[in-house]
Amino acid sequence: MCTGGGAGRGAGAPRPVEGPAVDPIRLPPVDEITITTLVDNTFDALLVSAGGVDRPPLGTGQVEAPQFEGGRTGAGLVAEHGFSALVSVRRGTTRTSVLFDTGVSPEGMAGNVERLGLDLADLQGVVLSHGHFDHAGGFPGLARLRGRRGLPLTVHPAVWTRRRVSVPGAPPVELPTLSPAALAGEGFEVVERRQPSLLLEGCVLVTGEIDRTTEFERGMPPSHQAWDGHGWHHDAAVVDDQALVVHVRGRGLVVLTGCGHAGVVNIARHAMRLTGVDRLYALLGGFHLGGPAFEPIIGPTVAALAEMAPDLLVPGHCSGWRAQHALAAALPDAWVQSSSGTTYRLAAA
Repeated sequence: MCTGGGAGRGAGAPRPVEGPAVDPIRLPPVDEITITTLVDNTFDALLVSAGGVDRPPLGTGQVEAPQFEGGRTGAGLVAEHGFSALVSVRRGTTRTSVLFDTGVSPEGMAGNVERLGLDLADLQGVVLSHGHFDHAGGFPGLARLRGRRGLPLTVHPAVWTRRRVSVPGAPPVELPTLSPAALAGEGFEVVERRQPSLLLEGCVLVTGEIDRTTEFERGMPPSHQAWDGHGWHHDAAVVDDQALVVHVRGRGLVVLTGCGHAGVVNIARHAMRLTGVDRLYALLGGFHLGGPAFEPIIGPTVAALAEMAPDLLVPGHCSGWRAQHALAAALPDAWVQSSSGTTYRLAAA
């Protein structure tokens, strides 16, 4: 039951979905969800707040700058090729929160948290969308902000997979691989879950592995490879890719993706099938539609999302500028420009 009363550490630990079947999953509706983008690829200090989208004010992020009178300036927020979001859900008068991804650099996410004046003392847990380094790089900064206090970290078992990018004609580049021992040493209580699970007293669903059902979302190109213990092979699926889902009372589902390696249409449809809720209220995060390998599927992706008709659509991180233009044109009333430091407030009807 999503009571909102779980203030202890256990509220952020995943628990299996109860009952003889996990499909559909009963995901109790909440009164409000707020999502603050702590790290994204862009930061625009001139964006204005409107309609439940709160932008940080001009001058956010005061730092020392001796060249100016008074010795300080508003440096704004860090934008980097990574993603991190603080998710807070409210049911009644009680609010609980979880961190989704941590950005790419050790201090980018933590620095933005400090510049925004946020407090992570009441954070209940962390969820990783997948193991790529641009989503898992900020753990040292998080540990610095919180100290080495135990905090549940929900991951897919394949999050530790060694991966590399091998482009023909160029030396292969191995990507940084997460270390479970290092995370445990920083105070994180790692919990591996392949199946769907629930956090924050049942208010937040972690999808686990995503069903791949569309014809056009075929995953990563052959240059993306994984080590299987014997050799490198094409890793198209990025099977550890997972998303967060919250049901807002009277509105529908809010779905938050990291990179969307499973395909954002697959992810949205999977969330609706898992929960039995047939309304997509909002879709935010990385849509992975940038670059020549993915631009050919922008058309069918836009068409499928237009059919779902979300009220809020915030493509960020790896979505790519061509997809941004196409989505903004197709869903002009829903599309919103992503930017580090933006808070989205989604309330019940």
